[in-house]
Amino acid sequence: MAANLEKLLEQLSELSVLEAAELVKMLEEKWGVSAAAPVAVAAAGPVAAAEPVEEKTEFDVIIKDAGPKKIETIKVIRQLTSLGLGEAKTMAETAGGKVLAAVGKDAAMDAKKKLEEAGAVIEVA
Repeated sequence: MAANLEKLLEQLSELSVLEAAELVKMLEEKWGVSAAAPVAVAAAGPVAAAEPVEEKTEFDVIIKDAGPKKIETIKVIRQLTSLGLGEAKTMAETAGGKVLAAVGKDAAMDAKKKLEEAGAVIEVA
């Protein structure tokens, strides 16, 4: 059997490109299959996987808890925003309040660091 396969391999190696294409067509017709379908699926796979992931560019700084040093937290809120004392106090006391909205990543991380140093619990979303 191995000798027959070797002989067949040798004969196939001698085919021209046009003859090989004709052989493919004949085999497709005889066996009722298509050699093109697996190639198309294989080609479509990597294209779909290469779609870029969009990176988030705007962040909200949300206060979850003012922490034990509420006065320090209020001071930092006032530094970061243009809020008055009463508005900053209300924000510090309101869980889920947005201290900053739609700011860049660096500004959001800087604000988070300052507020956490003051004792507040912060979320950046």
